[in-house]
Amino acid sequence: MQETMNAKGSRDASRTLLGGWISRTDLAQELEISEATLRRWATERWGPPCVRAGRKVFYRRSAVVEWLEDQEAVNQRRARRGGRR
Repeated sequence: MQETMNAKGSRDASRTLLGGWISRTDLAQELEISEATLRRWATERWGPPCVRAGRKVFYRRSAVVEWLEDQEAVNQRRARRGGRR
């Protein structure tokens, strides 16, 4: 199997097995929340959908973006109703 290298000599993320996925650790850092929060959300079946591969948990990047956009829409509806933000 041939790997695609970019100009800097590293692997092209879109060509690797996990190119469209992000780990729980990395997602927590990007969202500036704790991994424990993401763990709790998964237990409560809330938050972005995730998959487990052994002990590792991964999130599809496109699903996270979609979930965030859904949260934006929910917050806008609450604001119009005078609900809590």
